[in-house]
Amino acid sequence: MTARFDAVLFDAGGIFVIPEPVSTGMAISPFGGTTDHAALVRCHYAGMEALDAVASKRTDKSIDKITWDIYRHAYLQKAGVADEHLEPATRAMRSLFSPFYWRYPMLESVAALWQLYLRKVPIGVVSNASGQIEATLAHLCIAQVGEGSGVPVTIVTDSHVIGYAKPDPRIFGDAIAALGLSPARIAYVGDSYVNDVGGAVAAGLVPLLYDPFGDHADYDCERLSSLHELLEFVE
Repeated sequence: MTARFDAVLFDAGGIFVIPEPVSTGMAISPFGGTTDHAALVRCHYAGMEALDAVASKRTDKSIDKITWDIYRHAYLQKAGVADEHLEPATRAMRSLFSPFYWRYPMLESVAALWQLYLRKVPIGVVSNASGQIEATLAHLCIAQVGEGSGVPVTIVTDSHVIGYAKPDPRIFGDAIAALGLSPARIAYVGDSYVNDVGGAVAAGLVPLLYDPFGDHADYDCERLSSLHELLEFVE
């Protein structure tokens, strides 16, 4: 089989880390929300599709220009919060949000990242974040540039540090240069149709939307249900 890609870049949020479900469950359980970790993982992706559904209709095509209460409402509804409790539950969830709230590791995805590394596939991370994502990935033993307890990667970029945020294609410039490959031979994997697919297309990368629960089934893009599917494309 001929490899489709020579390298893979990843988003961080929704791919390797998601909002922490323990504190989330504690915050929303008084309003009828589940505390089950697996269920709350699933809720994240429902929230992301809700953001995409709204942002895709905007002229600026960015989820960062709209309120994340859209995400929270969809998340909470999927978590079992009834409509009459949605607003107080949203306030409780909103109080948790910070850059360090995104710290729950997606271990299946990390396992796939290791498999790519062992196959000598160049990999990197390009994330819309607040300046913390490189430290977060290293602290959680997910990935780091150079030696460490996580997967060694070529580069980790953060929109706060770079000065551009997805879907602006300029956020990918440093990562593409570090890989030293044509963008057409680099896949980009993220969980937002607007930010990740849109940004990757604008940068000339090959977009792959991580959609483990089929929330984006009606969107015009190639989707992955597991990062392990990438292994078929690189060998």
